[in-house]
Amino acid sequence: MAAIITADWCDRAATAVAPDLIGCTLVRQFASGIIVRGQIVETEAYMPGDPACHAYRGQTRRNAAMFGPAGVSYVYFIYGMYHCLNVVTDAVGQGSAVLIRSAQLESIPPDLPPKQASQPKRIAAGPGKLCRALQLDRAYDGLPLEPATGLWLEHRRGDPPELVQTTRIGLSQAQELPWRWFLKGSRAVSRGIQSSR
Repeated sequence: MAAIITADWCDRAATAVAPDLIGCTLVRQFASGIIVRGQIVETEAYMPGDPACHAYRGQTRRNAAMFGPAGVSYVYFIYGMYHCLNVVTDAVGQGSAVLIRSAQLESIPPDLPPKQASQPKRIAAGPGKLCRALQLDRAYDGLPLEPATGLWLEHRRGDPPELVQTTRIGLSQAQELPWRWFLKGSRAVSRGIQSSR
């Protein structure tokens, strides 16, 4: 088993943590004891001063986890139907996080609908799909990413992966910032190349 990623590793700018998370493993342990691992293949960074960042207008009850310590989860609900998982980064009070956009799972999670299970590489190909497959919702918001909570990160093993850096997806503001990274050639990435740099 690879070493678990600790809070101090996440205590850096989101733009540094986001590419470094590619190739790392997201681990989910269900109440049944079943463990599902997935290689992180796509991330986006959100920083202080960034109009697209949920923390841009200050702290609220919804985004409070972003202003807490690094290495905890920030889970939000969007479009009335999807949850999205973020890793809080940087110092307390900064309002900074990395969105985990996609992961390639190593096994089929429990209770997955047959249609979704029929395309293993696409099960977690997008932030909403990832949270649905791993059964993550607002109950995980603000929790430390560690085995005791049933959700944690492990360092990648082997050589650094080959990354593609692009602008972020689906935003109405700050679309020009090249703060999205994904694993080159991965079929689990949510969408194709946009404004590759």
